Amino acid sequence: MAEYYFARTVDGDLDSVVERVTEALRSEGFGVLTTIDVSATLKKKIDVDFRPYRILGACNPTFAHKALLAEDKIGAMLPCNVVVQDVGRGRTEIAAVDPVASMSAIENPDLAGIAGEVREKLRRVVKAV
Repeated sequence: MAEYYFARTVDGDLDSVVERVTEALRSEGFGVLTTIDVSATLKKKIDVDFRPYRILGACNPTFAHKALLAEDKIGAMLPCNVVVQDVGRGRTEIAAVDPVASMSAIENPDLAGIAGEVREKLRRVVKAV
């Protein structure tokens, strides 16, 4: 099975790592459009305790625009999700979607090139944290 994400585990609590990820995203031209606190949502909706887990919806407006021009339905796959989750013992994992893998079903060479550029930016984000 092909990997659909790339990840790294770092020292630090979830909140501080979210801040570091947000800054690393900013340095690559991304903003965080949405933050989903999965653990709080699960507790509220179905009264389940779940480890600290957040999904950041990251968007690079320049690349999003290019992708939308190349493929008008690509918005169904945007924004790029970055997961930040507590894995215990003061460690936190960052996992980013691999846009090349997620868009591989779409046969559009223009989109493939854009996805490749975004992939490298997201890899740098994960590595920088």
